[in-house]
Amino acid sequence: MIADAPSWTIAPQPAGSPESAALLRAYLVDIADRWYRLHHDRGVTPEEIERHLAEMAADDLAPPHGVLLVARYGGEPAGCAGLLRRDAWTAEVTKVFVREDRRGLGGAPRLMAAAEETARGWGARRLVLNTRRDLVEARALYARHGFTAIEPYKPLEEDPFAEVWLGKELGA
Repeated sequence: MIADAPSWTIAPQPAGSPESAALLRAYLVDIADRWYRLHHDRGVTPEEIERHLAEMAADDLAPPHGVLLVARYGGEPAGCAGLLRRDAWTAEVTKVFVREDRRGLGGAPRLMAAAEETARGWGARRLVLNTRRDLVEARALYARHGFTAIEPYKPLEEDPFAEVWLGKELGA
């Protein structure tokens, strides 16, 4: 007998739930550690993680202005993607993350599809996002999903780590 392979499910979940908080922490540790290694020749410290977590506005990922989509693999939390309403026609994709031990299993493309479907349900006609130049895997994912370079859509002071600005037209 052959056992069924685990499957992915994606659903909105409160950003403040323990599972969501754990995923957002893992996301931050992943991207912050890469930043500190690239720019400071060392890993991120626990104190720096706590400071960045305090600055991270997970409250934005709550209805009616946002949502946190949580991906489960085999029933276990394995990734997330946030979606924010920028205006009546534009939604911003943010905090796309899949746990390292679940990467390569199709979670990130499913999260991107779920974010797009959610944005369309809101009536959005355009998706935007920003990322860093060193996050080459993320940039490749976004390119595969039809995102192209755009001008910055918010003041640079709002996100000092934003280096690459991307958008995708969803149509009417």
